Amino acid sequence: MADNEKPKASARKAAVKPAANPAADKVVGDRIAKVLSRAGIASRREAERMIELGEVTVNGKVITSPALNVTGSDKITVRGEPVGAPDVPRLWLYYKPDGLVTSASDEKGRDTVFDRLPEDMPRVMSVGRLDLNSEGLLLLTNDGGLKRRLELPSTGWLRKYRVRVKGNPTDPDLEPLRKGITVDGERFQPMDVRLDRHQGANAWLTVGIREGRNREIRRAMDHIGLTVNRLIRISYGPFRLNEMKPGEVEEIRGKVLRDQLGLAEEEGKATTRKPRPPAKAEAKSPAKAGAPATARTGKPSERAAAKAAPKVGRKPLKPGEGLKTLSESWQAATRGPSSTDTPRRPVPRKPGTRTSGPGKPGTRPTKPRNP
Repeated sequence: MADNEKPKASARKAAVKPAANPAADKVVGDRIAKVLSRAGIASRREAERMIELGEVTVNGKVITSPALNVTGSDKITVRGEPVGAPDVPRLWLYYKPDGLVTSASDEKGRDTVFDRLPEDMPRVMSVGRLDLNSEGLLLLTNDGGLKRRLELPSTGWLRKYRVRVKGNPTDPDLEPLRKGITVDGERFQPMDVRLDRHQGANAWLTVGIREGRNREIRRAMDHIGLTVNRLIRISYGPFRLNEMKPGEVEEIRGKVLRDQLGLAEEEGKATTRKPRPPAKAEAKSPAKAGAPATARTGKPSERAAAKAAPKVGRKPLKPGEGLKTLSESWQAATRGPSSTDTPRRPVPRKPGTRTSGPGKPGTRPTKPRNP
C-alpha cells in the first residue's frame, strides 16, 4: 500500500503550478505610435509609416517596428527633432470651403485643408473627412487620442447636413432612406431626412447620419434617383457651424470641450457660438430726439412729443399782460358780427383808467358804432 501511495503524492506535487506574477504580466507604457499621435506629430497610421521608414529614434536607437512600448522617461526624436510631452487636448471648428482636399498631402497637387489654415495654429489633424466637393463643419484637433475618440462609431454623434438635390422629390420618395438601404452590397443605416423646400429645379433637404461612410449621402441619394449638387455639413454632434464663413476657424473653449466629452449622448446643449458684432445704433431724427418712448410700442406718444417739441414764434408775456390778453380775447369772441369788413381798432387807454363796463365811474366813453 505504501508503494501505491508514493505515485499519488508525486502526482499531486507535479500538479501544483507556480503562482502567476501579476506585476510581470502588466504592460508598462504606451505604444510608440500612440505616443506620437498624442503629441500631435501624426496620426497613428502615419506614425507607423514614419517608424517603418526609420524616421523615429528611441533613446538614440532607430526603430523600424511600431511594436514597442515607451514611457515618459524615454527620449524620442522624429527626423532629428525631440518629441516633447503631449499638449493639452484642443479642438477647433473649421468651415471647410468647397474644393479642398481633407488630407495632409495630395498626390495630384491639389490644395488641402491644412494649406489654408492660419499660420499661428499648431499642427492639427482632422476628425473624419469631407469630400472634395463638400463644404461645412470640419473638426480639427492637436490630440490623436481625442481624434480617435471622436471618430469611433460607438460615440454615436449625429452629423447633420444641408443637401441640395436636383429634382422635385416628395416626402414618400425619401422614405427608403429613413428605413435604411443597401447600395452596392453595403448597408446604410436609417437616415434622418426632412424635406425643407423646393427651389426651382432643385430641392433642399436636411439629412442626419451617424456612421459617416465614404460618400454616404451622395451614394444614397443617387440610389433613389436624386443628384446632389451641394452638400454642407452644419453640425457634428454638439458642435455646430452656426454663422461661420468659409475658411474661418474657431477654437472650442476648454470647459465646453470637457463638458461635451463627458455628455456625449446629449447633443447640441452647449455649443460655442461666434460673438456677433454689436448692432449699429440707428440715427435719431430731430423730431424724435429727446422724445420718451411708450412702454409697449416703443414709439413716442403724442402728449410726450407735444411737451418735448420746442415752441416756435411765442414770446414770454410781460407782467400784467396776461389778464389784458385774456380780456381782449373774450370781448372779440362775444362781440356781435360787424357790418363792415374793416376790423375795429382798439381805443388806447390812458394810464390810471379802470377796465370797467360802460356807464361806470372812471371809464372813458367809447365812440358810437357806424350804423
